[in-house]
Amino acid sequence: MSLDANGLVHVPSPSSVPVTLTKLQAVLEGRGLKMFSLIDHSGEAEKVGLTMRSTKLLIFGSPKGGTLVMAAAPTVALDLPLKVLVWEDPEGKVWISYNSPEYLKQRHGIPEDLVKNISGVGALVEKAVE
Repeated sequence: MSLDANGLVHVPSPSSVPVTLTKLQAVLEGRGLKMFSLIDHSGEAEKVGLTMRSTKLLIFGSPKGGTLVMAAAPTVALDLPLKVLVWEDPEGKVWISYNSPEYLKQRHGIPEDLVKNISGVGALVEKAVE
């Protein structure tokens, strides 16, 4: 796992993008989280004749927990629901990337007592790459 200067956390996956995504979805479903959308960036690129390494964005969350955060810090709605990017780099390595909860807290002024509502993403990602 690595955290870059822009608040992005990058976790390597030992599996392909499709397998990683399937594992991540299973973890999220097992925790009762709502999957709002899956955006297949590389698939959409292919439809218009462009090539792109496998890149998929999963949007998920908990309306109960997220609503409390957005009520306290309305601009966080730009970053919620939570998003996890599963992507392949130029060397063929697969990564899961997401915004760190601390970055979101600082960016939007989320009250300390509500950061816990968005802090579980790291444990979910780690479970998906086991």
